[in-house]
Amino acid sequence: MATKADEMKLDIEELNSLLEQAKRQRIKDILMLEIRKLQTEMAKLLEQNDIPIKPTSPSNSTQKCYEVKLNSYGWDQTSTTTKIYVTLMNVHQLPKEAIVCNFTERSLDIWVFGLENKNYHLPINNLCAEIDVDKSNFKVKTNMIVISLVKRVAKDWSHVTLVEKRIKDAKSPSMPEMGEDSDPGASLMNLMKKMYQDGDDEMKKTIAKVWTESQEKQRNGGTLDL
Repeated sequence: MATKADEMKLDIEELNSLLEQAKRQRIKDILMLEIRKLQTEMAKLLEQNDIPIKPTSPSNSTQKCYEVKLNSYGWDQTSTTTKIYVTLMNVHQLPKEAIVCNFTERSLDIWVFGLENKNYHLPINNLCAEIDVDKSNFKVKTNMIVISLVKRVAKDWSHVTLVEKRIKDAKSPSMPEMGEDSDPGASLMNLMKKMYQDGDDEMKKTIAKVWTESQEKQRNGGTLDL
């Protein structure tokens, strides 16, 4: 007789099959949310009943799996892809089906089941920009999972999530205001410095050119024209 966990596993497999056939993004998102929900419920059920999930060796088959939420990861990017690096010792020894990663246009959710009696979970929500769900993927390497997020729009991200960006923006100093007693030249220089720091390569080249020309004019007794 099939257990509840077995039934949930079959449900997840069937939902994954439907996900592969789905065409509309909204339907894909709904299916992925339901898959994620079932995976979470299954992990909790297996933990409550002390049922091991794909143990790495026979010696730990009777031990309980504990859920561990991951909070740290590394990342880098190109203009088209952001990569997330999750370091987990011996993760490469797990069978393929023990690692599951679900994507939506603005999130990813990865589970690692039964790694040395622990179920690891890393959710990353509110990504800095939309990703292509169909092209995004993950690979397992020695002691590491590499998640590739394919950007819908080719552009560098300042952060992985919008929350991180907002925190950084909140800590940034406000733009200088030009009052009656303020020095217009100093305010202009501060504005140019901030534009240079926040700008792209083209903006930096333009500001550097203006700065060089202004220095030459100042040496010759002229003024800065923008």
